[in-house]
Amino acid sequence: MVQKAWRIIPRPLLETILNNHAQHHRVPQPLILHGPRGVGKTTLILERLLDDWNTGPHVTGYVDFAENIKDQHPKYGCSFPWASWSNCQPQPALLSLRNQLEESLESMVIRGIKLGKISSHQIFTTINKWHNPTTAIERICGLNVINSLRINSKRDVVKRDDSKRSKRKVSGVAAASSLSSLLNLWDRAVFQLSVRLNAKESFGGDVSLVEDSYYREAMAALELAKEVIKVQQGWRANAIKHLNETGGFSRPLAHSATDWPCLLLELLSSAAEVGYFQPKLVINNIDVLKNAVLTDDTTVNASMYHDSFIWRTIALCVNERCLPVILVTSDSYYSYQAFIDYGFPDIFISRETFGWTPAEANIVVGVEDEDEDEYKEPKG
Repeated sequence: MVQKAWRIIPRPLLETILNNHAQHHRVPQPLILHGPRGVGKTTLILERLLDDWNTGPHVTGYVDFAENIKDQHPKYGCSFPWASWSNCQPQPALLSLRNQLEESLESMVIRGIKLGKISSHQIFTTINKWHNPTTAIERICGLNVINSLRINSKRDVVKRDDSKRSKRKVSGVAAASSLSSLLNLWDRAVFQLSVRLNAKESFGGDVSLVEDSYYREAMAALELAKEVIKVQQGWRANAIKHLNETGGFSRPLAHSATDWPCLLLELLSSAAEVGYFQPKLVINNIDVLKNAVLTDDTTVNASMYHDSFIWRTIALCVNERCLPVILVTSDSYYSYQAFIDYGFPDIFISRETFGWTPAEANIVVGVEDEDEDEYKEPKG
């Protein structure tokens, strides 16, 4: 790897950069905050920025993957490791990290539902965009409505005139009918699930019956979408197991493992509104995800899961714009190699901090020449 000096960004300027990035409701690139261990990246986020990013219209999902390394994390009364998190043993299970990420995103979606920014039909539109949920919904609810509609549609087409114009009309009508039928099926399934919701899923507080009904319907839709993804992942279970046994690679299977968090990310991004609902996601120690341990065959290995999630986040940013995603790490891979792996030099916004004093730099990295500019503490 090419050796080059760190780009020094003074702490006040770094705060301004991060705040400016977080103030946007949607952005075209994820942001990487990279700096050596112990320089104060986590302190900057937790003590200087996170409170402001959770006031007013702002809501921030903060995920620290290193929290799952309980023998080394201050949350459990331990001190930070001297070496990299990736060298700590034992490494956390991928299942725990995945659940941590999904729970953070789900909590922000629920916040959006309570604010009226995410509805049942918005959830349907998002899941129908990438996943054909028809068969999965039928299996969940035990319905066969769509099959009968397809048979009737075919009979109608046979009776139609065989001209090209007529075929186009029939095709358009059939497509509209299919979407309408699927939407009706979705509404029916949501209604069934909303009936099952108990009192603790109600909106609560001093709200009208209409608002409470809206909340319960949206919560049922969120639960239905999650079940649809689970059913579809179950269909790929044998393929994923074979992939893990052979050590192969499959982009479709990797993407299927990240379907749920990426669907939540897209749902939040589309619902974001300046001054009313501005979600953002901060993932600390993203490198821990890449080195997690696979404990079962319900998902692909950690490296593929990590790459798929970041790749799809980038794609959402580039194609449609995404809520601000900030990845915090001390692994130089994300500054010097990741943009090559993902195919474009400007795919990330990369900000690096190097705030040690010369004496601290000498202790940590063994620098003998303390006059070297790249190791001097930046002055505000």
